[in-house]
Amino acid sequence: MIARINVTVMFLLVTMSSATAQEIVTLPTRDGVTQSFLLLTPAPNEPAAVAVLFPGSAGNFRLRNENGEIKFAPGNFLVRARSTFVDGGVAVAIVDTPSDQPQGMDDRFRLGDKHAADIGAVVVALKKRFNNAPVFLIGTSRGSVSAAATAGALGAGVSGVALTSTVYLAARSGPGLSGFDYSKVVAPVLIVHHVDDGCRYTPYSEARKLAEARRYPLITVKGGLPATSDACEAFSPHGYLGKEPETATAIVYWILKKPYRENID
Repeated sequence: MIARINVTVMFLLVTMSSATAQEIVTLPTRDGVTQSFLLLTPAPNEPAAVAVLFPGSAGNFRLRNENGEIKFAPGNFLVRARSTFVDGGVAVAIVDTPSDQPQGMDDRFRLGDKHAADIGAVVVALKKRFNNAPVFLIGTSRGSVSAAATAGALGAGVSGVALTSTVYLAARSGPGLSGFDYSKVVAPVLIVHHVDDGCRYTPYSEARKLAEARRYPLITVKGGLPATSDACEAFSPHGYLGKEPETATAIVYWILKKPYRENID
């Protein structure tokens, strides 16, 4: 159950390009807690949809303002692919960690009621701002834990969920989605995974198994550039290195109910 929240929004607006505006939005969620996100809006038209993006790892992409400029860590797959969403007519909200989780979010927080309340406030604010446009939750790696769990909590409040490079297996750092009940998610679900994902907690075989069991559509990605990071980090097949535009475009087309590529190679 998500409490009704007064969404008083504070923002800093700067122009990223003639076709895109970006701003930091901070809103109150739980008692004494605020949630910030980077909002990118295609201009001049109203967006066809809104994608709430959840980066992986601890979820802290260090969103901040320095001397009038918006700064953040740009390495995550979804952060790198943000312009592809915007170019497709989809507004983007990249979620940072809430104010009471400055060191980042673990899986148990991502799976819990407090996180659901924070993201519920984000969804309410985005729907209010964009004339009730459909909102989709997109997560990558541990960000997929947030996308799945909050979608389950928000029910019909979201229009779809895309899970990319998902943590399907438990690790010492947390359970991931190993015990998650996908029947809680009433919105359509899309699975996206690189066939050569070498992270031991995110094997492609688990993505395919889930897609077959739940009859979820699956986008399979192959190829790309040689990895320059650990197998569980963003600059590898786990982060669709060299395949970011094609992968993000397929997700955008799914959001917009257009024909999309199920196999990217």
